[in-house]
Amino acid sequence: MTHDQADTYWPRLFLGGLAVGAVLALGQALPVSAQEALPVETMDDGRPISFAELAEMVSPAVVNITTSTVVASSTGPEGMVPEGSPFEDFFRDFQDRGDGAPRRSSALGSGFVISPDGYIVTNNHVIEGADEIEIEFFPGGGELLQADLIGTDPNTDIALLKVDATDLPYVDFGDSDGPGSRVGDWVMAMGNPLGQGFSVSAGIVSARNRALSGTYDDYIQTDAAINRGNSGGPLFNLQGEVIGVNTAILSPNGGSIGIGFAMSAAVVENVVGQLQEYGETRRGWLGVRIQDITPDMVDAIDGLTSSAGAMVTDVPPGPAEDGGVLAGDVILSFDGLMVPDTRELVRMVGNAPVGTDVIVEVLRGGETVTLTITLGRREEAEAAVPASAEAEEPAAPEELEMLGLSLSEITEELADQYGISETEGLVITSVEPLSDAEEKGLMAGDVITEAGQQAIATVEDFTARIDAATEAGRKSLLLLVRRGGDPRFVALVLDTD
Repeated sequence: MTHDQADTYWPRLFLGGLAVGAVLALGQALPVSAQEALPVETMDDGRPISFAELAEMVSPAVVNITTSTVVASSTGPEGMVPEGSPFEDFFRDFQDRGDGAPRRSSALGSGFVISPDGYIVTNNHVIEGADEIEIEFFPGGGELLQADLIGTDPNTDIALLKVDATDLPYVDFGDSDGPGSRVGDWVMAMGNPLGQGFSVSAGIVSARNRALSGTYDDYIQTDAAINRGNSGGPLFNLQGEVIGVNTAILSPNGGSIGIGFAMSAAVVENVVGQLQEYGETRRGWLGVRIQDITPDMVDAIDGLTSSAGAMVTDVPPGPAEDGGVLAGDVILSFDGLMVPDTRELVRMVGNAPVGTDVIVEVLRGGETVTLTITLGRREEAEAAVPASAEAEEPAAPEELEMLGLSLSEITEELADQYGISETEGLVITSVEPLSDAEEKGLMAGDVITEAGQQAIATVEDFTARIDAATEAGRKSLLLLVRRGGDPRFVALVLDTD
């Protein structure tokens, strides 16, 4: 499934790997009712007078995580400095040690305890590849607890650890979509940045629902100062509840510039629950390929009045096919919830229990169709590769120039030239410069397999769909275009003269 991604102008930096130090020990976490009895004291305008009581209450559950890994020793500077640099000899002595023996590499990050029996949440990139994981409470230099890895989820960069202990102080997850997590609300971050030891920083929620690079991204953006070493640490609301896990920053220099990201508790709590129960994630799988609906596609789809929903571009063998979903359907709702876009549908499906029956409403041919689909498990889903068929070579393939496109029926020569696997449809052989088709990203080698949500195989089919759309008063024609086997819908403006 597709999803939106945030535009970034600076490199994204994960926060683990550099910090060293300790964190405070603490007493048992307070129940929500007790926490509400200890609000952060605020001024008349709502600004906190101090975060001291909040920090004192929750800091004992924040831990320092140290990982170690045995790596092969290098035999030279290997790019640490440019060749010929006056520092080359120094770095060779520092890095090589002269014996070529394996050495132990350490990395550090943060985490927090979520249960009295020792379950600890952190980032996957903090512990990935580690041979040993140690947990340290306050004061620094005290007892180190060995941690076992329960499970990880690289998709959300979350890991769950377990230490052999009882009656540990812990913190609870809060509602990352509710009051206290709105844009402009105060938040507090904790961790061990840059090896400086336990640290607290405060700021506000700068933005919500940020997407960086993952399918299930739902990041809270904050200007609370977080740096390398804060990875895996908690982001608290003013009630002392964890509403996010500090994961990444945007920075041109490696340090905090006030653009940090914490994976929302709404995502983390669900992932942690599955890791705790199964040791792995078990996400729902619908089995469709989808794309967002653009405003210019709305007029081209019968019965559609807005760009909300998710357009089905392909239905490989799986739950959706078994449940009756067809390519060209627009998914309007999933399990009783309206679908605003593809990204939200991906989250809805992923959070749904495997094996459950869900009601899916789709728009098809101008009418709403209700389907019941039994969800599969995404982790077990295998990509379905349709069997290829031999294309029948027509004696004289027909060609057409229309809507800024030069089109041809598929021939063996065109299939070889463009690497086409489709056996039916029209091949785009050229695109007119500055045309609507060029602006929509169409190019030579693309294959149009549907027009007006009906399959086409000949130029006559294509012109018939244009005539039908024109007679119906439509301003655009919806095309299903495949490139390298990947489908997407494109709406082209119809000629009006």
